[in-house]
Amino acid sequence: MNRQIVKLFAFIVFLFAILVGFTSYWSVFDAEALKEKNANKRPLLEQQQIPRGRILTADGTVIAKSVAKGRGAEKRYVRRYPEGSLFGHPIGYSFVRYGDSEFEQFHNEELVGEESEFGSILDELTGGTQEGNDIVTNIDSEAQRTALADLEEAGFGAVVAIVPQTGEVKVMASNASYDPNRYPYESEKLNTNEVETPILNRATQGLYPPGSTFKVVTAAAGLESGTITPETTINAPGTLEVEGTPLQNDFNEDFGPIALDTALTNSVNTWFGQLAQQVGQDELFKTMEKFGFNATPGIDLPGDEVYDSGVYEEQHLLHSNDPVDLARLGIGQERLLTTPLQIAEVAAAIANKGKLMKPQIWKRVIDPDGRVADKLDPSVYSEPVSAQTAEELTTAMEGVVSEGTGTNAEISGVPVAGKTGTAETPGNKACGGGANENQAWFMGFAPADEPKIAIAASVECTEQFGNDVAAPIFRDVAETILNGE
Repeated sequence: MNRQIVKLFAFIVFLFAILVGFTSYWSVFDAEALKEKNANKRPLLEQQQIPRGRILTADGTVIAKSVAKGRGAEKRYVRRYPEGSLFGHPIGYSFVRYGDSEFEQFHNEELVGEESEFGSILDELTGGTQEGNDIVTNIDSEAQRTALADLEEAGFGAVVAIVPQTGEVKVMASNASYDPNRYPYESEKLNTNEVETPILNRATQGLYPPGSTFKVVTAAAGLESGTITPETTINAPGTLEVEGTPLQNDFNEDFGPIALDTALTNSVNTWFGQLAQQVGQDELFKTMEKFGFNATPGIDLPGDEVYDSGVYEEQHLLHSNDPVDLARLGIGQERLLTTPLQIAEVAAAIANKGKLMKPQIWKRVIDPDGRVADKLDPSVYSEPVSAQTAEELTTAMEGVVSEGTGTNAEISGVPVAGKTGTAETPGNKACGGGANENQAWFMGFAPADEPKIAIAASVECTEQFGNDVAAPIFRDVAETILNGE
């Protein structure tokens, strides 16, 4: 009799184990497959029942929070964004009916408390309450406010500010912006506005000709390959015949034989066009790729919301074995398109003695009990140039600000290294198709001798130049960050 009881007990335990196993598989391990089925509405309801964690700036300002509505079984949590459009980018939105975007989407698991598989299993099996974690970002509230205010005055564009040594993203501003609180009511309007495109994060999804900011990459290729030293001179006439079309300096000015510092300070097209030809296509593309071109930046945003920078043929990236006008590529023209994030990465790598850090918006994750569950561990993405080359480029970039094309980026008492860029974009439909529109740029870092912040600012659809409209934005944002330390 005892043997029969033991067998029966073992059989019951076996059946119970099977039941638990299938329940665990369906509710936890195969949860993603269930969520992908349109007919299964349960995940949508479940997400409304989870108090999603807050998102905060580095200084503690609440960017996003969840508010309870209803009582008992009818209680639901709805997302609210106290600062409105200030952090519309890069934080994005999260609504059950409309999905999520940007930072909210990338960090969804942490925000809803699903990042621990073991904890999720226990919650599923024991009926425990799931709570989201808070995430503190690296974003500087005042610097973000300064950047967006300057952009609203200047026009459509973007600003990205990165701490060179860690990759911490202190500013990511995009204008036109939008208020995530209004998204459920204005989603169709926001998604179909092809002029302002407020739903587009111009910092990561805006692809623009970089103009003369790219000359820093060309110079880096020349120095790293040994094609030139800082003292090497190249004759820079007012105009050159390249690919059957004249390549000209501003006002056709003839500079004669000059070295790197003079060429970068005065942004001499014919000098950099010839340098690119001397470096060669393989070496220039190799340097570009070390800086992050032709690849999706490793920032903590969804991959489909972060565009690759490079030379485009229609919608396809070209590589070193594809035919390009090398001289015009060397001065940031040809079919080269870049995001403001990519140009900020170039500045950050030079500021960090040649090391490019992986850019990250998040800083730390705080669990519901107030403990730090995870924190940013800065990592090196690549090493585009040596420390010596970075130092040589810094010296040349300081001349741009102190006596060259970027004097409006000067900060009193602080040495600044930078580079202007002005790309002509006549006939740009996004700008109304006029004949005089430019894409204006400034990238740089400060202090030049002990960099604390690297910034790229870009303004589209402007008749002004990089020094006129982008350099002052750099200056204002850099001052705000440096003064706040």
